[in-house]
Amino acid sequence: MNATIATTESTHVRERVARIWFGTIAVVVAIALVIQIILILTGGQDANSGENATGPVGTRLVRLFSFFTIQSNLFVLGTSIALALNLFRDGKLWRVLRFDALLGIIITGLVYETVLAQLVHPQGWALVATIGFHYISPWATLIGWLIFGPRPRMTWTSTALGFIWPLLWLVYTFVHGAVTGWYPYPFLDVDTIGFADSVRNSAIVLLIGVLIAIVLTVLDHRMPSLLRDSDRTRERE
Repeated sequence: MNATIATTESTHVRERVARIWFGTIAVVVAIALVIQIILILTGGQDANSGENATGPVGTRLVRLFSFFTIQSNLFVLGTSIALALNLFRDGKLWRVLRFDALLGIIITGLVYETVLAQLVHPQGWALVATIGFHYISPWATLIGWLIFGPRPRMTWTSTALGFIWPLLWLVYTFVHGAVTGWYPYPFLDVDTIGFADSVRNSAIVLLIGVLIAIVLTVLDHRMPSLLRDSDRTRERE
């Protein structure tokens, strides 16, 4: 009896900590997003490009939400809120969304640190947004998944379906860039580096994404986590 009570209390503590973790990620991303939107609307610095926002307000917003960084952080925001409310959420669509949040934000963190950090120099409130988007969100999300899970939540089918969004983003980026002459990242700027190099860079990032996806899926099936579906089952008994 005492062992059962202790196990139940331990489970509740783990769940409480997990909710706080995911909730904190959501708050950080939301604050960064609000800051960035205000900066964009007021002609301030864009944390993604380092440039001050110019042009019509509609164009500024379209460009803001065209960044892979912003879209991946929106995935993180939505899934973190969902996890804070229901840690054991599951389902076919959920698995794809959760995978996209995890894969997208890891790529965001890696690309920013290895490529963009040397080119973008945010200051003031843009720096605050950058810390949220490019540092806290990526690695807090990964750490949260590694520690809490819950697992398993990935299948090879959901992993494959998870690449629909990145591929659609690439198509949109090249089409939008061809029409407007604006590209979100310098390594995709066809007008500056040429179409061949842009496609090559895209393929490299995509290949890295595939490798990360394989590692995540394998870990999801083999690595233990503090949150287990069996805990939810015991609570219902």
